[in-house]
Amino acid sequence: MSESAAAAGPVDLAALAGELLGTAASAQARRAAHTLAHPVDGLRQTVIALLAGAELGEHESPGPASLQVLRGRVRLVWTDAAMALGTGEIAPVPMQRHSLHADEDSVLLLSVAVEV
Repeated sequence: MSESAAAAGPVDLAALAGELLGTAASAQARRAAHTLAHPVDGLRQTVIALLAGAELGEHESPGPASLQVLRGRVRLVWTDAAMALGTGEIAPVPMQRHSLHADEDSVLLLSVAVEV
C-alpha cells in the first residue's frame, strides 16, 4: 500500500453510498460517482450510485475490471448478452462495448486495473 493511501485511512462504503445516492437524487443524470484514493498502484476504484432507471450508456471497456454491487440491482448489457447483478454480487466487466442499467437504486464498486 502506498504511503498516501495508508494516510487516507479506511473508507466507510455504507456512508459514501448514502451520500452518493443523495447527490444522484439531485443530479439531472440521476447518478453520481467518487473515485477512491489508490489503495495500491495499478488499481483504480470508483463508487458509483445510480437511481432506479438511470444508466451509463454504451461505452468501451475500461480494461480488466470488475463490478461489485454494494446495494441494489443492475444489468450489464453487451452485444447479445446481459447479466443481472444484485447486492453482494461481483462479476468481471465485459472486455467489449457495454452499458449499465439500474433496475433499482444501486451503488457499485468498479475496480479497474490501470497501467503504472
